[in-house]
Amino acid sequence: MVNDIARLVATLGLVEFMNKARHYPQWDEDHPIHFVGHSAGAQVVRVLQQMLADKAFEGYENTSENWVLSITALSGAFNGTTRTYLDGMLPEDGQNMKPLCLLQLCRLGVIIYDWLDIPLLKAYYNFGFDHFNLSWRKAGLWGLVDCLLGNAGPWATGDWILPDLTIQGSIKLNSNLQTFPNSFYFSYATKRTRKILGVTVPSGILGIHPMLFMRVLQMSLYRYPTDVPPPYKGYRDEDWQDNDGALNTISMTHPRLPIEHPSCSIVNDSDCQPLQPGIWYYKIVEADHIFFILNRERAGVQFDLMYDNIFERCRKHIFRKTSQTLPNEAP
Repeated sequence: MVNDIARLVATLGLVEFMNKARHYPQWDEDHPIHFVGHSAGAQVVRVLQQMLADKAFEGYENTSENWVLSITALSGAFNGTTRTYLDGMLPEDGQNMKPLCLLQLCRLGVIIYDWLDIPLLKAYYNFGFDHFNLSWRKAGLWGLVDCLLGNAGPWATGDWILPDLTIQGSIKLNSNLQTFPNSFYFSYATKRTRKILGVTVPSGILGIHPMLFMRVLQMSLYRYPTDVPPPYKGYRDEDWQDNDGALNTISMTHPRLPIEHPSCSIVNDSDCQPLQPGIWYYKIVEADHIFFILNRERAGVQFDLMYDNIFERCRKHIFRKTSQTLPNEAP
C-alpha cells in the first residue's frame, strides 16, 4: 500500500504537511483533527488518512487513521472526471496525453514558467514542482530541453495530478484507500446542469462562472469513445453528464469505484441525526466548481450558510464514542 501511493507524496506535499504538524504537537488519536478539502484536495486528505493508518511517515511511528476525526469534501474528486479526456488524456489508459491537446500546451507553459524561475511570479503562484529542480539555475538549457521533450520532470515520472483525475487513475487510487469506521465523512457534490426534453444542458448562464460555462456544456455532451474499452464495467455516459464544469456530479458524492463505500444521501442535515461514523453523508448543491472557493461575494449568503453548517457540525455533532471503564472494572 505505501509503495503504491509513495509517488503521490511529493506532489501532494504530505511530508511537508506532517513536518509543519510539529507546530501542533498535541495532534494524535486523542486530539484528532477535522479536515475540509476542495476538489482534488478531498482525495489528498483521504491519502493522508490512509498514510496515517499505514504509519507511512518517517518519524511518526505511532500514527493511526483515528488522527482524523472527520473529512468534509467540497466538490471532491473521488472517482475522476471526464474533463480529463476532453483536455487531452487518452481514454485508452487514462495515464498518457495525446500528442496535440490543451494539456500539452499547459505542460509547456508550466515547464517554461518554472524554468524561468522569476521570484515575483513564483511568489504569486507556485505549481509545486520545485523538487524537480526545473529552474534554469539547476537544470540549465539542456535540462529545459529534456523537460520539453518529456524525458525529465513530473511528466516523465507520472508524478502530476491529471493521471489521478482520470476515471482509471481514480479507480487505481481508490483501490488503496479505505473509509474508516471511526471517522466521519461528508460531501457536498455540485452541479450546474439540468435536463430539457431528456438532454442534459447547463442550468443557466448567470449562475455559472464564465470560465466554466463552456466546460459545463462540453462535459454534458461528452461521450466516451466506443472504439476503446470503457473505464469500468457498467459505465454509462448518461450517469456522467451532470457536472459543475470541472467534475462530474456522480464522482463527487462519495467513493464509488472500484467498490462503493457506505453512503447516505441527505437533503437536510437534521435528517441524519445522530451522525454515524464510517458513512459518507452527501448533499447535491446547485453550484459550479469554484462557487464556494473563489470569493465570498459571488456565493453570498449561501457561502455563509454552508461554512457555518460545517463548523457547527464539527463542533456540536461529531465526537468519538469511547466506552467508559468503571472504577471496579479492569481496563
